[in-house]
Amino acid sequence: MRIGLAADNGTWHKSRLLAGLRALGVEPVLFSLADVAVVTGGGEPLRVPGFADSLPDGVLLRTIAGGTFEATTMRLGVLHALVASGVTVWNHPVAIERSVDKAATSLLIARAGLPTPQTWVFSKREAAAECVAREAGPGRPLVLKPLFGSQGEGLMLIERGEDLPDEAAVSRVYYLQRYVPRADGLWRDYRVFVCEGRAIAGMIREGDGWITNVHRGGRPLAWAMPPRAAELAEAAAAAVGVDYTGVDLVEDGEGGFLVLEVNSMPAWSGLQKVCETDIAGAVCRGFLAAMRGAHRPRLVVA
Repeated sequence: MRIGLAADNGTWHKSRLLAGLRALGVEPVLFSLADVAVVTGGGEPLRVPGFADSLPDGVLLRTIAGGTFEATTMRLGVLHALVASGVTVWNHPVAIERSVDKAATSLLIARAGLPTPQTWVFSKREAAAECVAREAGPGRPLVLKPLFGSQGEGLMLIERGEDLPDEAAVSRVYYLQRYVPRADGLWRDYRVFVCEGRAIAGMIREGDGWITNVHRGGRPLAWAMPPRAAELAEAAAAAVGVDYTGVDLVEDGEGGFLVLEVNSMPAWSGLQKVCETDIAGAVCRGFLAAMRGAHRPRLVVA
């Protein structure tokens, strides 16, 4: 099998996935989506580094190189083109598009009937301010999140309409979600790692402030994941269509959980510290199993 590992940053995760594939008898080609080119005029027009004039059988995606909207659109287009040629891509580009766009994720979670904090998405500041005036107030804020943000960056608590930034500062999209405090006052939520439709590991994330992401100083703690949390995370992963994912949950105060986010390019270094599951190994095994079960479409040549 000709395998590509697309990873632009994160040495720890990259090395874990390389080791996981090698342990399964596969030597992957490491490349960046930023180095893929389209060249017409002879042979396969999609040129993937390390694969000459042909395509890999599968691509395991760890990260997409950052850049402009145009650059990101091209890199997603590359993934779509690989899939259309019969290449197995984990995660599938449709799942990536759904999960990086928080509005799309919330829509899919709601349509699936899964519990999630009430969410509002607007393009105009006036509409967002009216929502804040109606739904928020002192001591009961809404969370403003960047539509394409990750790792807890750019989050704000909003109690008054005038606290909202201007439209340019939020790229003209206001994603607002009801803040769900804990009755005990702890700043704590949960991360569940789902691979091949099954919850394989989970942890508590606890912080000294309301943002608990490990990247922002949150502490990973071991967690005896209850079945209802595992089932909800699995259902959320299925609703978005991700092959492997980190699903963020928060307690609802009534013995259950709510889905906060579904991540298609999850980090798991913090989680690996507090669980026994070899997460990279599970991802690699699932990816190779998907490749073996895939049927490449027969390309019709005009």
